[in-house]
Amino acid sequence: MEEFSEFVGFSRPTVSKYFNDPSSVRKKTRDTIEEALRKSGFRPNMFAVNLNRRRSNIIGIVIPNYADPFYMALTNRIESIANDAGFLAFVLSSDGKPEIEDRAIRTFKSMNIAGAIIAPLGVTSHCSTLEQLAATIPIVYVDSPLDEMSAFVGTDNRQSVDLIVDYLCRSGEPPSYFDMPQVNNNSSTRRIAYEEAMRRLGREPLCLDVAKPARWDFERFAFDEASRLFERMGDLPSRTILCANDRIAFGVISAASQKGMKVGHGTGYDLRVAGHDDHPLSRYANPPITTVAQNYNEIGRLSIELLFQKLNEEAGQSTRIRDRILLSADLMLRKSA
Repeated sequence: MEEFSEFVGFSRPTVSKYFNDPSSVRKKTRDTIEEALRKSGFRPNMFAVNLNRRRSNIIGIVIPNYADPFYMALTNRIESIANDAGFLAFVLSSDGKPEIEDRAIRTFKSMNIAGAIIAPLGVTSHCSTLEQLAATIPIVYVDSPLDEMSAFVGTDNRQSVDLIVDYLCRSGEPPSYFDMPQVNNNSSTRRIAYEEAMRRLGREPLCLDVAKPARWDFERFAFDEASRLFERMGDLPSRTILCANDRIAFGVISAASQKGMKVGHGTGYDLRVAGHDDHPLSRYANPPITTVAQNYNEIGRLSIELLFQKLNEEAGQSTRIRDRILLSADLMLRKSA
C-alpha cells in the first residue's frame, strides 16, 4: 500500500479511503487511482486490510453440505445480497462433521469477520465455540435453530407439517412418519409436529421403526431402512408415508421401485409418499414428490437482512426486523401423493 501510494502520488490515508469506499473521494482522485491500478495491477491484501479494521467487510457462512441443492440455493441468495451491500461472503462446509464445523468457526474468528450466518449441525455442534464467536460478532442461524434464544430464520415446522398431515388425512389413508437421521433440531421438531398434528385430527401417530444415526447421506439411509421395512409390507401401519424431508423421500421411492411397488395417488398404486422442503430436485423425481415448500430465497434474504440489522445495532443505528423469523410453507401437490 505504501508503494502504491508513492506510485500514484497520493497520501496513504487518501488511498486507504478509496479502497474502503471509492465514492468517498473526489471523482478526479478516484479516476487517477483507478488508472494507476490498471497500470500497476496492484490489489490490496484483503485479509491484511480486514485484520486492520475494527469491523471487516467479510461475512462468514457455514453450511452442512456443499452438494445439497437447498444449501446451494440458500447461499447463492445470501452471497448476492451481501455483494450488493459491499460485503464479501465466504462459505465453508462442515461436511456434517462437528469437528469440521468447529474448525470453520475458529477460522472465521481468526479472520475478523463482521458477522456470520450458520446452518448448524445442532445436536453435535461444539456449542462453546459458537458461544465464543457469538460473544464477538453477530450470528444468525438458518434452517435449524441452535437453541430457543439465538437469532434464527427458517420454516415454521409446526405449520408446514400440520399442513401436509391435514392434506394426507383428508385425501387418503392417514400417514405414518419416516424420521430423518438425528443430525440437527429439525429431526425432533418435525417428528413432534407430526405427532401433534395427528392427535389434533383425532388420529394415533404412526412413527415407523427406523434407525437413529447421525449421518447426512439421507438418501442412502432412507433406501436401506425402507428396503428393510418393505420386506414385511403387512407390518406397515399405513400405505401412506410422510418423510421428514424430501431427501428421505428420494430413498423411500427408490426402495419402493426396486421392490416393484407403484408410488402414487389413487387406485392402482401401492404406496403414497410425501416429503418436506420442496428440494429443488423434488419435482423431477419419479414420481414427482408431494411436499411442503420451504422458501429458501426468503430465508436467504431475511437472514442477511437480520445480520445487517445486528451490524447496524452495533453501529448505534435503529432497525425494525425481529430476531426470530418463522416462515410459512406452501403445499406442493404432485403425483407421489
